[in-house]
Amino acid sequence: MPVALLALALCAFAIGTTEFVIMGLLPQVAGDLQISIPTAGWLISGYALGVAIGAPIMAVLTAKLPRKKTLLLLMVIFIIGNLMCAMAYSYDFLMLARVITALCHGAFFGIGAVVASNLVAPNRRASAVALMFTGLTLANVLGVPLGTALGQAFGWRSTFWVVSVIGLFSLAALYRKLPASQEEAPTELRKEIAALRGGGIWLSLLMTVFFAAAMFALFTYIAPILTEVTQVSEQGVSWTLLLMGVGLTLGNIVGGRLADWRLSVSLTMTFLLIALFSALFSWTSYSLLAAEVTLFLWSAAAFSAVPALQINVVAYGKKAPNLVSTLNIAA
Repeated sequence: MPVALLALALCAFAIGTTEFVIMGLLPQVAGDLQISIPTAGWLISGYALGVAIGAPIMAVLTAKLPRKKTLLLLMVIFIIGNLMCAMAYSYDFLMLARVITALCHGAFFGIGAVVASNLVAPNRRASAVALMFTGLTLANVLGVPLGTALGQAFGWRSTFWVVSVIGLFSLAALYRKLPASQEEAPTELRKEIAALRGGGIWLSLLMTVFFAAAMFALFTYIAPILTEVTQVSEQGVSWTLLLMGVGLTLGNIVGGRLADWRLSVSLTMTFLLIALFSALFSWTSYSLLAAEVTLFLWSAAAFSAVPALQINVVAYGKKAPNLVSTLNIAA
């Protein structure tokens, strides 16, 4: 695999860490800014809103730029947003900083997936996209727990300072390792918009929406389910989330290989497995060991669909894939 893919994965790790680490820092943020934890929780919603709104807007605004320059610009926005988070001394300013940081998220993963797929042979494109998204899964396995521990020990702002530094390293790696071929003339905006015509692309985007709904329906309530139904301690929840993170990473890698083999078969199989393990969890959630095994398998199945979904949408974009790929991330 090209070294440029590792640079993309490092960027994904930084973005994923800043997205999710706030969940573990809510008590510290709430105490320091003298707000309630539910109010601090809106920082998560604000980021999600920034992703949804920013993805198509940034894709349109950067349509005239070559992809390499676009990715570099998005990482600069990411660094600025995290520096603002680190220097925030009011809730409103922190919310603004989170939204600014989120603006780069959808566009980076959308355009980054296109770039990653173009760095390798056609029969390895899904694996290349999966490698980039491995940075996102590793952010859950390593970045979030380490960032949370750092914030608890030295204050929540220290986490955002460190993420800003990681962002700088990622920017440098992207600048040095992304090949000059990604500096080619950009696709015209009208071609990007024209790629949205036809029912196939919208059915593919709808498929992503249903997938995300199914995945986050369980993810959102996993902690209370584990503590109230499975009777797991709060510390045990952390270990379960770590186990699920390993499952996400494994599923992402395997899913890329399956999508390279047979895209339609891969999607069908992963959706069936997600449904199976989700239904199974309604019974196994009452037993610790059974619940842990089911959640690991569910996590692996869930994220194995991500590379396939992204490649499936990019295929509809043909010569103008930036906008459709970014919309898939926003979905």
